[in-house]
Amino acid sequence: MSRADLVLAGCRQLLTCRGGAPKRKAALGEVGLVENGWLAAYRGRVVYAGDERGFSESVRPDPGAETVDCRELVVLPGFVDCHTHLPFAGSRAEEFLLRLKGWTYEQLAERGMGILTTVTATRAAGEEEILRLCLERLDHMLLNGATTVEAKSGYGLSLQNEVKQLEVLKRAAGLHPVDIVPTFMGAHEVPPEYRNRRDAYIALVLDVILPEVRSRGLAEFFDVFCETGVFSAAETRRMVRAARVAGLKIKIHADEFTDLGGAALAAEEGARSAEHLLAVSEKGIRKLASSGTAAVLLPGVPFFLRLDRRAPARALIDSGAVVALASDFNPGSSMVSSMLFVLQLGVFTLGMNVEEALTASTANAAYAVGREDRAGRLEPGLRADALLCDIPHYAHLAYDLNRNPIRHVIKNGAFVVRDRRRL
Repeated sequence: MSRADLVLAGCRQLLTCRGGAPKRKAALGEVGLVENGWLAAYRGRVVYAGDERGFSESVRPDPGAETVDCRELVVLPGFVDCHTHLPFAGSRAEEFLLRLKGWTYEQLAERGMGILTTVTATRAAGEEEILRLCLERLDHMLLNGATTVEAKSGYGLSLQNEVKQLEVLKRAAGLHPVDIVPTFMGAHEVPPEYRNRRDAYIALVLDVILPEVRSRGLAEFFDVFCETGVFSAAETRRMVRAARVAGLKIKIHADEFTDLGGAALAAEEGARSAEHLLAVSEKGIRKLASSGTAAVLLPGVPFFLRLDRRAPARALIDSGAVVALASDFNPGSSMVSSMLFVLQLGVFTLGMNVEEALTASTANAAYAVGREDRAGRLEPGLRADALLCDIPHYAHLAYDLNRNPIRHVIKNGAFVVRDRRRL
C-alpha cells in the first residue's frame, strides 16, 4: 500500500497525460482521461492516478491527510511554459502603438526601437527592480496554470547585465513556487557597441560571459537567435557547439521569419528544442521528425504581431515531430503570460485539437526543457503539480474563452492557489 498525504477524490475528470514523454503523432492527442478519477500524492510526488477501485486497493491515506472533494472539478497537470523572456525591465507600448499604425520593423529600428529598447531599460534597472517584476509576472503565470517556466536572459548583452538577469532568476527560483529553468541567451542580438564588430561580440559571449555563467551555475540551457540580421547558421553552429562543450544544453530560436535552416541545424546538433518555426522548410520538418529535438511553437507571436503566417503545426504533428506550445512572453512580440491562452491559440490559430494542445502544453513542453522525468504528467513518481478547474468537461479549457476556470493550483503536493488567490 502506498502512503498519501493528499488525496483528490472523485474528480469529475482526471487528465493524467500518462504514457511517457515525448508524445508524437496520435499519441499527442491521448490525455489519459479518467472519469471519476482519483489522485494521491505523498511528500510532493504522485503515488496514484486512476479509478476509485485502484485507489482503494493500493493507497492508504495517512491520518490527517488532506482529502479534497473534486466531484465538480476537472484536474489536469500543471502547464509548462517552455519559452519565456521573463527577466526584463521597461515597456514597448509606444512601439506597439506604432506597429498598429503600420510602422515596419525597419522603421522602428531606425528610431532606436525593438529589442535594443528593452536592452537599454534592462541595463538601467537594478537587480531588485527586475526581481520584483519577475515575481509579479510569475504570480500571474501561476494563476493561469503554469507551474514550471523556462526563462531566458538576452536583454543584457554584456557580462554584467547577462549575469544580473540570471542571478535574478536564481533568486526568484528560491522565492516563488513556480519552478524556473534558466537559459543563457547572450546571443539574442548584437548590442550597439559591437554592431560593427560581430566576431568580437561572439567572442565575448563564448570566452567571457559563458565561462562566468557556468562557474556560477546560473544556466542550464544556451539559446541563440538564428535569423537574418541576427546570427547566421554558421555563427549559430559555432556558438552551440562551444556551449555544449561548456556543459550547457541547447535551444535555438529557429526559422522565425526566414528559413535559414535553423530547424535542421537544431536537429543535427542535438538541440533539445527548435523554437518559433513560422518559416520552417519541409526539410526542417523532416529533420525534426527524425530527431529528439522538440518543435516549440509560439502562437502568441503571430497573434500579437498580427501576422498572416502561422507555424505549420499540422505538418509537424503528422510528420512525427515532438510538438510543444509556449508563450514567448516578452515585451516586443508576445506580451502573453497565460499558458491557458496559449492553449486556446493552439486550438484556434494552429488547427490543433484540444487534446493535442493540452499535451503540447504539459508533457511535451516538459520534455522541451528536460523536465519530462518530473513534470507535465500526473503519474506515480512525478511531482504532484495539478490544476483544479471548475468546468464540466476539459473541452471548456478552449470552449469557454471568457474566463479563467483554474480554481486551485497544487505545486509539489501543496496548494499554492486556493479559490483563485495566490497563497
